[in-house]
Amino acid sequence: MKSLAELQAIRDKMKDKVVLREGSGDMRVVVGMATCGIAAGARPVLNAFVEEVNKEGLDGKVTVSQTGCIGICQFEPVVEVFEAGKDKVTYVKMNPEKAKEVVEKHLKGGNIVAEYTLKDENL
Repeated sequence: MKSLAELQAIRDKMKDKVVLREGSGDMRVVVGMATCGIAAGARPVLNAFVEEVNKEGLDGKVTVSQTGCIGICQFEPVVEVFEAGKDKVTYVKMNPEKAKEVVEKHLKGGNIVAEYTLKDENL
């Protein structure tokens, strides 16, 4: 970095991603990022949620954040979706492609992707 303007440009570039993770939207997406989650691929899942929520213009409605251990390591990467007045939805064995589908169908469309949830009998 050679100037204050260069630092400002970096700040502006990253602002959307930081605000998205700290926002106060109607829905919260929480990705388990303990050691087991990271080892299972939670970091690309978190990044996919951040990018897709931003791309779909849901940043005012959806907050994406991370947490430590959720407690179901055998199902990592685990993602929990919280929405006011509704039961928590727990998505398991996630990957970036599934994350994109959850953004499209659940966060944007309002329909839970049942085959990726903890309640599905196919696990």
